Amino acid sequence: MIALIEYLQARLKIVVVVCYVLLALIAVASLLVDTHHAHSWVEQHVPAFWSLFGFTAAAVIIGVARWLGRSGIQAPTDFYTRTPSSEEDA
Repeated sequence: MIALIEYLQARLKIVVVVCYVLLALIAVASLLVDTHHAHSWVEQHVPAFWSLFGFTAAAVIIGVARWLGRSGIQAPTDFYTRTPSSEEDA
């Protein structure tokens, strides 16, 4: 598994291009879906709605998680390696 990760890291530009191509193929494939029996107006009239919805939802989740992490939930990166100071002992 580590060899696969190193292989992909060495070819990062190719991986990025492949991901963009897959994203474009998914968006084009969503345009080919019959929307005549869609459940809502948005599904019927907005192309690639569920792709956009999923991307937006993921971006919101990541943003909220980063905000929560920076607001005090996340431990400092040197939490386990730092030495206690005299102020913390008091």
